[in-house]
Amino acid sequence: MSETEFPRGLADRLRGILIDADYTVSGVRDRLGDAAARALAREELVPALRATGGEERLGLLLRLWWLQSPIPARAARAVLPVDELAEAGLVTVEEGAGGPVVRALVHLGPWDLEDGRPGFVVSDPKVRPGSGAVPRHDHVVGAGNASATLSQLIVDGPVERALDVGTGCGVQALHLASRAREVVATDLNPRAVRLAGISLALSGVADARLAQGSLYEPVEGERFDLIVSNPPFVITPDSSRYTYRESDLPGDTVCAELVRQAPAHLTEGGWCQILANWVHSDGDDWKDRVGGWVTGTGCSGWVVQRDVQDPAQYVELWLRDSCEHGTPEYTRRYDAWLDYFEREGIKGIGFGWISLRNDVAQDATVRVEELRHDIEQPVGPYLPDVVDGAMTALRLTDAALLSAHVALAPGVMEERVGRPGAPDPEKIVLRQQNGLRRVARVGTVEAALAGVCDGTMPVGPLLDAIAQLIGEDPAVVRERTPDALRTLISEGFFRVAR
Repeated sequence: MSETEFPRGLADRLRGILIDADYTVSGVRDRLGDAAARALAREELVPALRATGGEERLGLLLRLWWLQSPIPARAARAVLPVDELAEAGLVTVEEGAGGPVVRALVHLGPWDLEDGRPGFVVSDPKVRPGSGAVPRHDHVVGAGNASATLSQLIVDGPVERALDVGTGCGVQALHLASRAREVVATDLNPRAVRLAGISLALSGVADARLAQGSLYEPVEGERFDLIVSNPPFVITPDSSRYTYRESDLPGDTVCAELVRQAPAHLTEGGWCQILANWVHSDGDDWKDRVGGWVTGTGCSGWVVQRDVQDPAQYVELWLRDSCEHGTPEYTRRYDAWLDYFEREGIKGIGFGWISLRNDVAQDATVRVEELRHDIEQPVGPYLPDVVDGAMTALRLTDAALLSAHVALAPGVMEERVGRPGAPDPEKIVLRQQNGLRRVARVGTVEAALAGVCDGTMPVGPLLDAIAQLIGEDPAVVRERTPDALRTLISEGFFRVAR
């Protein structure tokens, strides 16, 4: 983005004004209060407007940038460089009922960054239900729940080079800036590229590179240590409506292509992490479908399905997203969308994430699973351990496993369920207190191993001792235990010490 589009000096001054007024996530939360914040979550503005009345600086900034309410020009000029912001296209000055007012042309919101610095995200104003408006074709959506999900997923740095594909308002590029020496952010939508540039400038990120283009086209021939993407993954019959959520590729192809092309743009050991939708159909299992995207890439990784919606739920979600509920077009679009799903044999749509590590290995494996329960956030710090566990379990032969030194993973607890006074429990469960919080039902041998393994002795001799204690043949225990233990290693209950 050129200096003429959004001057660096103006960005620095506006950033200083926002921080000085405590226009931060915590400052906004405190200023609004719980009741107004809950009302905003329900798309009700009145409590927030009442809470931000008057001409105090933070209240003025909240009304202007967050609530999209015009403020008196006199009060605005006392706080902001209005003329320069108008020239840059962020505000407009117009005549109101009581005199000149300043109206925001963008939404400017605070955002927390990992390194403790305040960040700011610039997007198009949110189109609210009942307003009678729908988003423009090149609408740039602000940071929301999906943005937060992806930011919690990103592996820790530092890395040399990072890429944000489909940057939108630039929120993921802001997170990458705290991890990478060099950040590149791309988007097909030129308006998104412009607003992302303003987000980065206002957040004090001065050296990110922005480029317009589809998928990996703007970075052809380049490699990165970390690639992230919250792509336009919505599965729809009409791909030409909104660039922020829909691509021109059919079905879930855009997610498949991001995955398939990733290895060509990753350094060895580099990560690609994306949010995705995928099709559920009668013809194939979703695990086979998504797993097939990764087959042959040389990447190990982790695919997680967090939710599944039936076609009607899915259509309603995205028609609400574009504020079409209650409009004359609602029924027609709803019906056409369901027709499309029927033609394509789509019975449901899965939502989740895909994390790949470029191991350049023939035996690379990707764990594909469904996790609906709450897990520890952020995921990024322990995500490599999840992938390592799956790779280790795959590579261990029975003989290697019996010779390995295994330790119980931190935070694993044992639960026994049985009748009081009974000599043996009816059920033994291992439960992770942190991380993925998995639960595994285990047998007596695995439970006994969990109680004694600390990484100092090989598995084989430990199993021999356990077999003697429970009165079983050590050879039989050695033969039947590796498969169960391999699964427990893959799921993170045990770790191979060395």
